[in-house]
Amino acid sequence: DPSRLSNHDLGALLPFAFRIAGQHPASLVRWGVEGAVRERQPAFTPESCVDLLEALVANLEAGTGGHPMLAVNALVRCDGPWPKQAHRAAGSLVRALLAKGRDEHPYALLALAELAGGLTGGLVTRLVRRGFGPLAREELNVLRAAGVPAQLLVAEVGDRAYHSPPQLSDAWQRLAAVPEYASFARHALQTADARVVDIQAGRQPYVAEKAFTRDEVDTLGRAARVALLRDEPWLRDLLGSLVPGVSVAPTKASTLPSQALLFELARATGDFPTSEALAALRAARAVLRHKGAVKQLDRMLKRIERTMGERPGVTLRLPDLGFGTDGVHTSSVDGYQAVITLADDIELAWRRPDGRALSAVPAAVRRDHADEVKALRDLVKQARGQRMTLSRALEAGYTLESSQPYARWRDELASNGVGWSVARRLIWEVKAGDGRWRPAIPDDEGDFHDVTGAPVEVPGPGTEIRLWHPLRAPVEEIQRWRDLLTERRMRQPFKQAFREIYLLTPAEAQTGTYSNRFAAHIVRYRQLYAVIKGRGWTTDFLGPWDGGATTEAFGVYAGGSWRAAFRHDYLDPEPDCLECAGTDRVWFERPLDGAWRTERLEEVPAMVFSETMRDVDLFIAVSSIAGDPYWADRGDDHHLDYWRGASVGELSASAQVRRAALERLIPRTKIADRCTLTDRHLVVRGDLHTYKIHLGSANILMEPDDRYLCIVPSSRKGPAQVFLPFEEDRLTLILSKAFMLADDTSITDSSILAQLSRS
Repeated sequence: DPSRLSNHDLGALLPFAFRIAGQHPASLVRWGVEGAVRERQPAFTPESCVDLLEALVANLEAGTGGHPMLAVNALVRCDGPWPKQAHRAAGSLVRALLAKGRDEHPYALLALAELAGGLTGGLVTRLVRRGFGPLAREELNVLRAAGVPAQLLVAEVGDRAYHSPPQLSDAWQRLAAVPEYASFARHALQTADARVVDIQAGRQPYVAEKAFTRDEVDTLGRAARVALLRDEPWLRDLLGSLVPGVSVAPTKASTLPSQALLFELARATGDFPTSEALAALRAARAVLRHKGAVKQLDRMLKRIERTMGERPGVTLRLPDLGFGTDGVHTSSVDGYQAVITLADDIELAWRRPDGRALSAVPAAVRRDHADEVKALRDLVKQARGQRMTLSRALEAGYTLESSQPYARWRDELASNGVGWSVARRLIWEVKAGDGRWRPAIPDDEGDFHDVTGAPVEVPGPGTEIRLWHPLRAPVEEIQRWRDLLTERRMRQPFKQAFREIYLLTPAEAQTGTYSNRFAAHIVRYRQLYAVIKGRGWTTDFLGPWDGGATTEAFGVYAGGSWRAAFRHDYLDPEPDCLECAGTDRVWFERPLDGAWRTERLEEVPAMVFSETMRDVDLFIAVSSIAGDPYWADRGDDHHLDYWRGASVGELSASAQVRRAALERLIPRTKIADRCTLTDRHLVVRGDLHTYKIHLGSANILMEPDDRYLCIVPSSRKGPAQVFLPFEEDRLTLILSKAFMLADDTSITDSSILAQLSRS
């Protein structure tokens, strides 16, 4: 039972485990120890550290292993000085590896060679001959001067061996604290930028994907992470030049100077995001010509936006794009006015010199000022991207339940034009002197008012302010905020007043460590996989191959303090290759001694639980076959029972929020007298039939015999005259169907008419 072993026990047992042969009666014990080490953080005494190094040497001589990273893992986790035996064993391991031509882990070898003494010179020469680029060679020299601890840290943050434990949680922080390496990080990135500038200017020959060697890309990735973690003030302008510069050829080709470096810098930003680095990546996205690179970068940008919420200190630090707090950017081009307005969408409009509006770019401006027009369109893209990033980062920060001093909120968020266009449409909570949080929404002048319209005292500079969440509010307050936003026709940047809430149920409290709330659904697997990845979760791809039957998706919350797991199974497809999956349980884990340990649901913070379940509900809502209007017409009964039940079943939390929105919207429409809301349906009275639109699946049943009516969703948007308090495809679809069916005598689609006339 590995759970009964301490971390020091694992460190002491691992050398002995490595000495057990594959057919030994104790091989199961070996596998148990090795498996526990891969999931936890073993601790090593000087004695067990020596034991492990000697075991690796013995394994290498026997031809059964000897990975240098395992030696690094032990040395960097050693809780005492390394004894002389460790120095000797490190030298033996390096000599044995090099004799076998094993130099594929150069930084691990460098650390071991330095520890052994007298081996680094020949090793560095060998690595240089292998093809290390100039920046990678400089890094080796800096590390030699910095000493063994820095070398071990660089190896620790690099590649892992199969039996390696998880990376030390503070490895990057320790590396960033090494003065020599922090100085090198700046030098390396500046040198890389200068090289890219020379390539773009034609002073250095351009060869696609050859601006940097593979080793230099790794070096620059480490340098970028250290600089981002330290939040270096010089990094903003440098990335603003380097990232776009490395993303586009100096010719008209669709290639890049180094796609590898672009993605490595994006991964570094994902680990330690800043607003400035994200802005540089968005600028690169605007100039990219390589379609495959655009798709890959888009996926990375979504992950970065979510992780931004985990660094509240940088989330509000927004680049200035030149918008005033009125949300307007005006510039003059050849006497005409170009006006960009931050409304629900961000649009560029043109006006004549006398102020009259134009429907398009003036012909003279398009002809004579193409560069200025392009710059304005790029600014629109930048503003959209910045606003989207801020909204996603604020939303992702809910599980941290963090707050900011009002002075920072005012100076960094509210004073920025794009930031204010987001902040003014959100509900905030201000901490009063008695410790209670008072919800309020700002007006156009920046003054706060509560839900009744009563003014709320302007907070002092040090007063805490945070986003309001309906989980922390009574039902009556939530309803009043929903009414107010609907009355004002205010669409929030993300669901807030109409946000779904998920509370722990008695059944979940009884199961203890897992929830079956979202189990036993049938989903279209490729859609499920796409939405899981799109929400920043990690998972393996399922399929009809060995080991592809079951997997878990993992989502990290509250800055890494909690992790949620969602199990799902691949269902053997029929000959038509539907590739369906079945959903299973959800559970929660938190880190303990370097490993994720399952916790009881009652221990999970309410905000983490609610936001996680909201994600899983979204996964199923998007991918469930219940929302497929064609499913019943496929000609067989594969999963048909599930489809029939789920498409008219009880409402999920997201469907209940949809119902709450419709309760406010329908009375404001011209079809109000033809509509009735029940617990699960929007009932629409047409002239030919009465229809029941399910609020979850949007499927339609016709009274009196509940015949199914198939209406395929149109690509057109919903009724233009209906204000929606939040953007959601299913809500738009339900309203579109309601308007169509309320006027069913005007329907001309032959497939629908055939179903309506069927007796």
